Amino acid sequence: MARIYADEQYPIQVVELLRALGHDVLRVQEAGNANQKIPDEEVLAFAIRNDRAVLTNNWRDFIRLHILQPDHAGIIVCKDDRNWEQLATRINEAISSAETLRGLLIRVIRPPK
Repeated sequence: MARIYADEQYPIQVVELLRALGHDVLRVQEAGNANQKIPDEEVLAFAIRNDRAVLTNNWRDFIRLHILQPDHAGIIVCKDDRNWEQLATRINEAISSAETLRGLLIRVIRPPK
């Protein structure tokens, strides 16, 4: 299973579902950064130092960071979806099919209606 670092605004409900699926998910707030606006570059740097893939809804900034710094443990960008269980399932499927997340940018989109 994957080692993940969830960006500060990532829904706790999805984090808990991913944990139930066996993933090791650390939230920004649990890493001692609660109540702070952590710059995206620092989120990625922490994830790299701790060999964790970043999980975020912040597509634009993290796609840019992936291009600038492709040597990372993975970046998972997701479209916001209030169906937490469905979102967690799609994330799990996307990352479980990869042999490694190292250097990958994984896009998790909403299913068509």
